Amino acid sequence: MENYTYNSFTLQIEGLKVTTDYMYLVFFLLFIFYIVIMFMNIGIAVLIFIDKNLHQPMYVLLCNLSVSDIIGSTNILPRLLADVLRPPSERFITYYECVVQAFLTQFFSTTAHTVLMISLTVRLNRCRTLITNPFCDNASLFKLSCDDVFINNVYGLTFTVILLTASIGTMVLTYSKITVVCLMSKNISLNSKALKTCSTHLAVYLIMLISGFTVIILHRFPYYSDYRKLFGILFVIIPGSINPIIYGVQSKEIRKLLLATFRPKTCLPMCKK
Repeated sequence: MENYTYNSFTLQIEGLKVTTDYMYLVFFLLFIFYIVIMFMNIGIAVLIFIDKNLHQPMYVLLCNLSVSDIIGSTNILPRLLADVLRPPSERFITYYECVVQAFLTQFFSTTAHTVLMISLTVRLNRCRTLITNPFCDNASLFKLSCDDVFINNVYGLTFTVILLTASIGTMVLTYSKITVVCLMSKNISLNSKALKTCSTHLAVYLIMLISGFTVIILHRFPYYSDYRKLFGILFVIIPGSINPIIYGVQSKEIRKLLLATFRPKTCLPMCKK
């Protein structure tokens, strides 16, 4: 029988179910991912900021993507790292901290409907205190309530369908036009570059789409909570690690700047004497 504590401001996060034998291994892997994500995305953002040649719309969008990955990763991974080293009985978070994390989680993934979603969430009374997730999101906050969350679920699912339809439709339209251009063009070099860029972008997009959609579906099936947690973490880690490589390192201008920065300085003739 589940215990009910109404409107408690102290919540418990279930987190990852990791045995003590693998606790430090999981911590180390997540820590390495976080360092890599931060190093690459901050590096890309700084390069774009300091080099005036990169102050163009394309690189501004790339900078925004890096900032988004930094916010999304920092919102989830540091807290998750700390919880991995804590026993489950000591993984506590205040309700307002949880609301902020849920807000940033939604902001990282969709942005547009965040404010309306959080207005719908905080109105609910809470009778539970266990967050059945490694981090806070709106679906987890819904589960704290004993109120009717029908409106929340309808809005969340409706927006998800609209978002996915618009997103997938845009992707299909974009790639269709690129395919038509490539088929009409006889420039082998241009076609090869377009294929390389589009394939890597499509791979990241599919990973994000599958991970995010799986998390949404598995929130409705408590028996598969461990899989939901895994896909939720992958949704943060994989794009944050791969985006700087695909969109940053593949850029000719950024690649030249990186090579110029880290290339060993040539010795002047007088230093050889």
